[in-house]
Amino acid sequence: METEATNAVTMTSQMKAAVVQRYGPPDVVTIEHLPRPIPGPNDLLVRVRATTVSSADWRIRSASMPYGFGFAGKLAFGFGVPRQPILGSELAGDIVAIGAAVRNFAVGDAVVAFRGAKLGAHAEYCCVNANTVVVPKPAALSYITAAALAFGGTTALDFFRRATLRAGERVLINGASGAVGSAMVQLAVATGAYVTAVCSGANVEVMRQLGATRVVDYTRADFALEGIQYDVIVDTVGNAPYARVRYSLTPRGRLLLVLATLPEMLRAPWVNTTSTHRIIAGPALERAEDLRTLVTIAADGRFTPMIDSCYPLDRIAEAHARVETGRKRGNIAVEMHQ
Repeated sequence: METEATNAVTMTSQMKAAVVQRYGPPDVVTIEHLPRPIPGPNDLLVRVRATTVSSADWRIRSASMPYGFGFAGKLAFGFGVPRQPILGSELAGDIVAIGAAVRNFAVGDAVVAFRGAKLGAHAEYCCVNANTVVVPKPAALSYITAAALAFGGTTALDFFRRATLRAGERVLINGASGAVGSAMVQLAVATGAYVTAVCSGANVEVMRQLGATRVVDYTRADFALEGIQYDVIVDTVGNAPYARVRYSLTPRGRLLLVLATLPEMLRAPWVNTTSTHRIIAGPALERAEDLRTLVTIAADGRFTPMIDSCYPLDRIAEAHARVETGRKRGNIAVEMHQ
């Protein structure tokens, strides 16, 4: 009866949401009042407490895809206008209604969810399928910290798993100060790897605090010309293709292209077949097990997503602008005031 009553309320209630009706600069993001979503049989209706604006949100909103992926991007997200006008892939909040078939969650539970390409998190309420990437939020984690776990953390876990990262290996992370890069620094250190972080001079000390053994300021030195070899090189920026870094890889070295152009993606099978190197590319898997791992290690202090800044929903266009500068440190959070 409680669920039915709650669902009845949602049918006549509205919510605020950040809406993108056309591709363009940050000011295309507007705040609108929309009907609250109604959960289906397997859904959770989550009152969103915090979310983030990620580099993926920036690329979708501005239609700025990596080279060669323009058509694929429009095919996935909409040609004339965005197919899903509410962006946002990760959230933390409280369940206010559940579908009739849901058994593993209850109204009142605090949860963390990763929506991935389904998006929809930049709103006061969001429906999440209970059988997808959603897990309980421990009381030890703030909503803001919890909301910033998934985008960078699940990417890091998936790429390191595909690369079979081992303790004692030497890892270089290009773009170490972003949401994905800073997660990779921490998770590689936790694995027992020796991490070299590549970032701007302003972030050198932060990278050391995260556990990096060595930091390269890319404005002063080119890591690819130093003559040092690494077991794993991670490129989160898109400017370290195989041709540039091949001599910086050990004989069995792996290049992880978190951000890759289409030509680099197409080159990977050839390199993997004709050399002892491996190129690992392609989208990261979205797994509830990975989010559960991140929540667990964040709750006990072994992993903390970096937060650059936090904006209220009404100023989310400013959050987009901050992401678009390319100078953010970690994650850009958005906090709901309901």
